[in-house]
Amino acid sequence: MGGVAGEVRRRVRSVPPLTLDAGIAAGFAVVSLLLGHDNVPAGWERLDGLGSALTCLINLLVVARRQAPVAVCLTVFLLWGGYIALDYWPVVNSLAGLMALYTVAAHRPPRVAAGCSVLLAVLWNFAGLTGEESSWATTLGQSVLYPVILCWFGNVARTSAERNVRLTEMAGQLRREQEENARRAVAEERVRIARELHDVVAHHMSVISVQAGLAGYVFTSDPDTARRALGTIAGTSGEALEEMRRLLAVLRVDPREMAGGPAAVDRRETGGGATADAYEPAPGLDRIGTVVARVRAAGLPVALRTTGERRPYPPGLEQCAYRVVQEALTNALKHAGAARVDVRIDHGADRLTVEVRDDGGASGTPGTPSASGVPGAPGTPAPHAPPHGAAAPPPAPPPPSAPSTSGQLSTGHGLIGMRERARIYGGSLRAGPVPGGGFQVLLTLPVHPAAGPAPPRKGTTEHDQGAGGR
Repeated sequence: MGGVAGEVRRRVRSVPPLTLDAGIAAGFAVVSLLLGHDNVPAGWERLDGLGSALTCLINLLVVARRQAPVAVCLTVFLLWGGYIALDYWPVVNSLAGLMALYTVAAHRPPRVAAGCSVLLAVLWNFAGLTGEESSWATTLGQSVLYPVILCWFGNVARTSAERNVRLTEMAGQLRREQEENARRAVAEERVRIARELHDVVAHHMSVISVQAGLAGYVFTSDPDTARRALGTIAGTSGEALEEMRRLLAVLRVDPREMAGGPAAVDRRETGGGATADAYEPAPGLDRIGTVVARVRAAGLPVALRTTGERRPYPPGLEQCAYRVVQEALTNALKHAGAARVDVRIDHGADRLTVEVRDDGGASGTPGTPSASGVPGAPGTPAPHAPPHGAAAPPPAPPPPSAPSTSGQLSTGHGLIGMRERARIYGGSLRAGPVPGGGFQVLLTLPVHPAAGPAPPRKGTTEHDQGAGGR
């Protein structure tokens, strides 16, 4: 039964309101004409031509009840009053009057419906006093009860319609807010991916650029050094591709995983198969040593020092510190020339402090390549001398090098990205020249003071790793 009733309601709602009201008016007119020509109680006139015309006019006005509820109601009451005054049976046109009052209560404020209810009560008592088939008490009770019931149902319909309108507006507003939030989330994700790609590409490509220049410089004079440089290029490029693959893997998630479907279950149960590495944790503090070693292999002396007691940190906070160190070392590799860089990580009681500072090239001769294997660098073996009597090889072109800009404040996207990362985790980042020459990047991130110490892990105890095995 419920399904049938729902289907009926759906079909009724699909009919245009004017067409529905026209059908109601026509039905009222037919029923009223049949009733008026039936056995009319004593004391009332049977319908004649004038009575039939008034009956059709009163009932057909119902067609416009939604467009002008009050006007239709007053006109129906007026014509109905004239109809009763001509001694026609009042019950014949009672349906139109009751429907008109209900429409006013459903579409107008309660005070307007109350005024129309009083008019209906007066008209009902006038009809009761004119006829003799009902007592005065019955007529009075009907004149009070019927308008109250009609106004109550009409008010329920009006409040329901207003509530539906409000719900529709709220649903539209919620949909717009969800779309705006989705657009904002997409924009933020694009910025995050762009920042991650910048960090990965800038760092690794800087190392590759330096090593490629070194390999080209010593390709004929020192093949062993050139071979090591090419090996560093291969390892660095492979690691860059791996990081980019992990970063972009989230853009290729199986749709079944988003719904927790079979793909997600299979990955959880089997460990991910060939794509499990794409979901490894983001790089954190434990991988800073790898970055330092890579930059040191590129020819920039870097010392790493860790102090304080290591504790568990949120993955995002560790990644923030890792990326800041990576970006700062990349800038030093590109701009600091023959500088020496110190990386300090301090696990404080309530903050994590990361400092990357170079000395501006004070430890080397400006303009002298400091990469291992470059002629003139400390500890670099002399180029192989040509055999006696053989022609000396043509001099190799100088390796490409960026101008030394240590001590100048960068305004590129890298510094902006570092500051944005620090701001996300409630920290601060200072970057700028230091007295005596050099450049400093100082990151401070607040941590929860109640965090306990982490289990000892390799590379997290206090140590001092310097270039050349310090």
